[in-house]
Amino acid sequence: MTHSEPKIVCEDVWKVFGPNPDEIIRNWEEYESMDKVERLKKTKCVVGAREATFKVEKGEIFCLMGLSGSGKSTLLRCVNRLHEATAGKILIDHQDITSLNEKELREFRRAKTGMVFQHFALLPHRRVISNVAMGLEIQGVEESKREEKAREAIELVGLKGWEKSYPYELSGGMQQRVGLARALASDPELLLMDEAFSALDPLIRRQLQDEFVKLIKKVKKTIIFVTHDLNEALRIAGHIAIMKDGAIVQQGTPADIVLNPRPGYVEEFVKDLPKVKFITAHDIMEEPDTWLLEMNDSAATMKEKIASNNARFGILVDENKRVKKAVDFYKLRETDFDAVQVYATDVDTCDFNVETVTPDTFLDDLLGIGSQTKVPIIVNDENNQVIGVVTREKILKTIASN
Repeated sequence: MTHSEPKIVCEDVWKVFGPNPDEIIRNWEEYESMDKVERLKKTKCVVGAREATFKVEKGEIFCLMGLSGSGKSTLLRCVNRLHEATAGKILIDHQDITSLNEKELREFRRAKTGMVFQHFALLPHRRVISNVAMGLEIQGVEESKREEKAREAIELVGLKGWEKSYPYELSGGMQQRVGLARALASDPELLLMDEAFSALDPLIRRQLQDEFVKLIKKVKKTIIFVTHDLNEALRIAGHIAIMKDGAIVQQGTPADIVLNPRPGYVEEFVKDLPKVKFITAHDIMEEPDTWLLEMNDSAATMKEKIASNNARFGILVDENKRVKKAVDFYKLRETDFDAVQVYATDVDTCDFNVETVTPDTFLDDLLGIGSQTKVPIIVNDENNQVIGVVTREKILKTIASN
């Protein structure tokens, strides 16, 4: 997907806790080689985030990932100024939020951001619908309107029928859904999620991750998601920034991270990960045009296209770029049909069916599909139009890569 411009831009962001933080930044070369304890003794300062630069596209899930103490939650809190950045710029829709006064900051938070925490932060004496409507209540939204919006958010997260329940009557996964509904009720453009699923049991956590990705596609929010779990980051994120000692040490798509980890710290993280669980069809697909045969092609043109691609198969598509059938070069040599006749008749042009997948189909599934057919796998968009091709050779090369 091509994006016109980023929703969020962080440029060289620092957060230093303690006295004289500017002195730490100015003389960082002096302190960089020290560990945290040594630096704290010498300066009475803790560097929470340093030189952090990243962009988040509109509608994207962007993960800040790292071990405890890496600075990921600190950096997240700088985005909505729960922590004041010591240095750097944070631009949201081109507006530098570090320059907002107190009134402007309140309006920015009210209008644009929502936050979901690790430990739910629900009020135990309030029913579910009252918890979900709390942010709207603080904003001064009148009661009937906020209840309407709260009910919509509750239904969106799959909790319809639980509106009158108290938090203690819900499971951990359900309580986290309430927290997510509360964040969504005010319809923010940006969601900040801090270890939102880490307190849940593994089975519930995985289920909620899958549901969350589907939900976010529906509501089209921009997300910054903090996690210490690389598996979680790889499952849900469009882009990942891996942090260590307050700094971003590598960022990229899940495929970038898994297939091309930076030597050392990141390489250790990913060395035991099964690629088949995290690489998708979108990550490895080829441009489709060289594989596609059009309905107005002659048999000679079709044979020429397939041969020029050094391939055995072509894919016949209609005028809307939707797949009709596979065409085998060897069978095509035996006929004088043109492409329209091939499409319009039951002529047998291939012994294999065309298999189609979505861009987010994982390599694990592609491997199974590819083992059943020699024809390249077609990647379709939501309109069933061809956007890419995955060959068996590409699947095997990806699995075999370091």
